[in-house]
Amino acid sequence: MRVVVIDYNGGNLASAAQAARKAAAQQTLDADVTITRDADAILNADRLILPGQGAFADCAHGLGSELRHTLETATERGTPFLGICVGMQLMGEYGLEHGRTEGLGWISGNIRRMDEAADSGLRLPHMGWNTLDFTPGRHFLTEGLEPGCHSYFVHSYALHDGLESELVATADYGGSVPAIVARGNRCGTQFHVEKSQTVGLRILGNFLRWA
Repeated sequence: MRVVVIDYNGGNLASAAQAARKAAAQQTLDADVTITRDADAILNADRLILPGQGAFADCAHGLGSELRHTLETATERGTPFLGICVGMQLMGEYGLEHGRTEGLGWISGNIRRMDEAADSGLRLPHMGWNTLDFTPGRHFLTEGLEPGCHSYFVHSYALHDGLESELVATADYGGSVPAIVARGNRCGTQFHVEKSQTVGLRILGNFLRWA
């Protein structure tokens, strides 16, 4: 299995790649995990992972038009895609961090500051462990997990105005926060799977086995 972690001058690439290798080993999958932005490698990959760390606008600009086009082509062919944190946010229509920046438009909704949490007196960024709420059996990504399991979040912006049909799991932080989204072969987690220990490795393993 060829797993490509997309290199777009973002952070957390090595951690995501190492977590993917560990998840593959736990699932007894023979996986070659590489970090690259090479178009041929992306188009020939069996799985694509887009980590994200920092501001939406910076990460979006890091992709550039050529890499966006390559990702669009690969995922339209059916290659499973996983976005992590800002990588998930980039799947949305646009982000409002440091001005309006267009996203990939793969899921409905926009990315804006979690004002609901701030208005409730909660600190931003939303940082630390939080529980996941989901319906067991709704999506393969959560197979083997129980509602109430913990994952690790670090973010001040989140998806708003999304579709219920694309929402796999939520967390509560001054209101319901989209935590896992999916449409077709494209999925994403707002939390850091590579920092979420057993739960994160299980989700990564499910992604690697997801058909």
